[in-house]
Amino acid sequence: MTGHGHVHGHHHHHAHERVDAALEGSAQGLRTLWFSFGVLAATTAVQAVIAAASGSVALLGDTVHNAADALTALPLALAFVLGRRAATRRYTYGFGRAEDLAGVFVVLVIAASAVFTGYEALRRLFEPQEVSHLAAVAAAGLVGFAGNEWVAVARIRTGRRIGSAALVADGLHARSDGFTSLAVLLGAGGAALGWRWADPLIGLAITGAIALVLRGAAREVWHRLMDAVDPALVDQAEHALGDVEGVRAVGDVRMRWLGHDLRAETSIVVDPELTVAQAHAVALAAEHALLHGVRRLTAATVQIHP
Repeated sequence: MTGHGHVHGHHHHHAHERVDAALEGSAQGLRTLWFSFGVLAATTAVQAVIAAASGSVALLGDTVHNAADALTALPLALAFVLGRRAATRRYTYGFGRAEDLAGVFVVLVIAASAVFTGYEALRRLFEPQEVSHLAAVAAAGLVGFAGNEWVAVARIRTGRRIGSAALVADGLHARSDGFTSLAVLLGAGGAALGWRWADPLIGLAITGAIALVLRGAAREVWHRLMDAVDPALVDQAEHALGDVEGVRAVGDVRMRWLGHDLRAETSIVVDPELTVAQAHAVALAAEHALLHGVRRLTAATVQIHP
């Protein structure tokens, strides 16, 4: 019997828990996004007032930046909401991938901010500016850095917990914007000491820092788009299957993320003497073991070979 024992989690008592966990993940992601939107909106408001008063180009750039960062929460939130929609006959796997596409958008925004910061720094190298109200500018830089870092930590922590590469990338994005705020702070300090070069040189250093953050975010998102998973998850799955009674051997284990849902497909070898019902029971046990043994796995398909 080479019956494809495609077993699905609907007659499981914990299929619902898994679906709830996925929805809970989306809910946590959305809560984090709204929290970060609020923090960054407040940060931007404080900075805008000081930028208008002081005439600091660096601070103006940083304010625009933080406003843009607050706004990247919107496409991500949209992707999380979309990802909750049920699968349709056209989108048979559901809409989880929308999240990964939002991640691509975030990476492009980080790249744009690196280009913008570099351009501003070079422009100020050739046309240095006087900046007034230095203490206030420094304070605004500090506010920007603190706000962004707070948001970055929240996004990255939630993103790692629920398995959302896009949210982690957006956390890295907030961190890169925190660096630009830090540049404003350091630039104001340099200007206070009368170093006209401080501002643009720090701007260039910060551009380098953003480029490094960009690399990390791009890697996260690339892995998702290419269906890469942490090899440790595959090990967990193989161990879980190996412990199931009636499983003679385990074939390939394939896993992929769809948004922040993890799916697995595998084949197992069973005793050819088993009846269809018995073999099906082994497949069910194997699926059970997978769902319990691998964190964040929401669906598993088990194929049976004699």
